[in-house]
Amino acid sequence: MNENPAGRGHDVERVQTHRPEVSLTSKRLDQFDSGKETSDLLTADRLLERGKIAGGEPEGTWQHFVYSLSGGRINLGDGKRARERKELTTRIAAPLSGGARFVPVLSRKGGVGKTTITTLLGMALADARDDRVIAIDANPDRGTLAERIARPSGKTVRDLARMQGAVAGYNDISSIVARDQTRLDVLASDADPRVSEAFSDVDYQDVAGLAAHYYSIVLTDTGTGIVHSVMGATLNSADQLVVVSGLSIDEARLASETLTWLETNGFAGLVRSAVVVLNNSRPGTPLVREDELEAHFTTRVRTVVRMPYDPLIGTGSAITFHDLQPATRQAARRLAVAVVEGLRENATAAA
Repeated sequence: MNENPAGRGHDVERVQTHRPEVSLTSKRLDQFDSGKETSDLLTADRLLERGKIAGGEPEGTWQHFVYSLSGGRINLGDGKRARERKELTTRIAAPLSGGARFVPVLSRKGGVGKTTITTLLGMALADARDDRVIAIDANPDRGTLAERIARPSGKTVRDLARMQGAVAGYNDISSIVARDQTRLDVLASDADPRVSEAFSDVDYQDVAGLAAHYYSIVLTDTGTGIVHSVMGATLNSADQLVVVSGLSIDEARLASETLTWLETNGFAGLVRSAVVVLNNSRPGTPLVREDELEAHFTTRVRTVVRMPYDPLIGTGSAITFHDLQPATRQAARRLAVAVVEGLRENATAAA
């Protein structure tokens, strides 16, 4: 029962002498035991119950029905149409580095829907992007772009040109432009055609210079034809072209001849990266073969987008983007994707 006190002391001394040292060096990830997980594996995709998060309800009739019937326990995900829309929205919202980008919308023939295409493109861009988008009506013969917006401001490009020296910030611009529900800003042309004829290339350059300070994308609804005074300034500042063609033989020929004129007048590079829109502005089935038109223009430009007929557009009244037919909105988003990706490709090529 009596233990040697010296022995106890020896035991304590032995433990203290042979106590292993603790290493504080860190391990590489590939040195951890294969059965142990590291913190980087605790991701949101793995841990979060998406169906229980606000806004997690799926889009689509059948998908939403199953989700509601199951009390939110079964989430089949979005339907095909919703997935396509969200994918297009992501591509439209892709960042554009550098300064403002200028995109003129051209047509040599009236009545093919150039102003409508400018409006739809602007709305699709503004609806998806976080930066500012503006559409300028540069038609010297009394354009109608502002009439496609539900809340016109009553001010015009002339007002902005006159006050260019006094503009100190975006608030000054916002008092002149009209803003759509999608956040598209629109700058109207002069209402009096006798006055609008005086709107020159110098005026356009002044207005475009101001717009470049406050907007990332500047669309220009040009006048009919390609030889009026403002067109030179418009083309010289262009980063991407959109050419509109109607669905008739003469309209398609004029659009093709427009590309030829541009190629022979120093804008061949813009033609190669351009987008052609085949716009169906009349009800009923077109008499021409759209596949053949698309095949023709595909040999000349980067991409072709078809815009279907929409009765809400055909009335000629103000356009509310979210009231349009789903096919029309989807086509407008595809056009916006084509423009944004073209701008990104051109910027990469120029770098």
